[in-house]
Amino acid sequence: MNVPFLDLKAQYRALQDEIGVAVRSVFESAAFSGGPYVAKFEEEFAAFCGTRYALGVGNGTDALWLALLAYGIGPGDEVITVPNTFIATAEAISFCGATPVFVDVNEHTYTMDPDALRNAITTRTKAVIPVHLFGQTADMDPIALIAGEYGLLVIEDACQAHGAEYKGRMAGSLGSAGCFSFYPGKNLGAYGEAGAVVTNDPVIAAKIKMLREHGQPKKYYHSVIGWNARMDGVQGAILSVKLKYLAAANEARRAHARLYHHLLSGVREVVLPVEASYAKHVYHIFAIRAGKRDELINRLAGKDIACGVHYPVPLHLQEAYAPLGLASGAFKVAEKVSQESISLPMFPELTNEQILYVCDELKSGLIALGL
Repeated sequence: MNVPFLDLKAQYRALQDEIGVAVRSVFESAAFSGGPYVAKFEEEFAAFCGTRYALGVGNGTDALWLALLAYGIGPGDEVITVPNTFIATAEAISFCGATPVFVDVNEHTYTMDPDALRNAITTRTKAVIPVHLFGQTADMDPIALIAGEYGLLVIEDACQAHGAEYKGRMAGSLGSAGCFSFYPGKNLGAYGEAGAVVTNDPVIAAKIKMLREHGQPKKYYHSVIGWNARMDGVQGAILSVKLKYLAAANEARRAHARLYHHLLSGVREVVLPVEASYAKHVYHIFAIRAGKRDELINRLAGKDIACGVHYPVPLHLQEAYAPLGLASGAFKVAEKVSQESISLPMFPELTNEQILYVCDELKSGLIALGL
């Protein structure tokens, strides 16, 4: 049996007629850059997230970067985030001229440790970017409380958390702004690159609109130095179609996670993901932890089971961030997780038979490796 890590073709086949109509409508109207299809999606996505505004941009990295710029983050500032995330989180900080400051994570949820956050704050700290990792929100109440004590912005990296909830509130609506990626493999994925910033602040929304359009409040009049970070009309139309099915797709992921838990709960050699009491996890990634990680992945690949690793090298140990001078051992939990994490196949169209096969072969692999 073949089990891909992700099957975007199956997702497309289920929606191809509706997607075809949406894309043809963009072509017929020639509304290719920004325009009414992006505006329609922005309105729908803001309503989904429970925010006043959603601003479509070119990708998730643009979302993080423009949100920071809109709030005035720049040279000399520090922004606190976590090292076990995709590099875009830190890149956005660096491209503002600010310095990323990393803090360790909770060993059960893999999201920001609020106690570590408090200890990292300096007089130069201006913002916090908690990362809602793998489809689960960070513990936002204590993070917001600490940020409030020090007058810090909280900008959510919700790029893996479309539809995730924290105490009944949607990811993206919990801080000053929330940033999303619609990279094709996300829970809500475009057919190319796209992203969005959601916020309740009309001033910030206006700034991001200008920044994504070369700093233009109107055409050919440039109030600030901006960038070309527009969402294109095709992606806006596709995302409007796919947004209608996001809640059902997330429930399918949650059902798959329950089956994985049922089949692997008695396997002592495996650490299963935890759904925190405050959270509704939408399982963008189903990441387990196990010893001899690379050997286990290779054995599963030999059985036509594709797995991933999110993320094998924490950001403080990446060559790109060597100038920060952070050595191995600086963030023990993030480093431990990076050495043990295995992302199992997870997508809405996954079948129970595929999950059973993955779990059977995983168990066999653990025995063969002497774990």
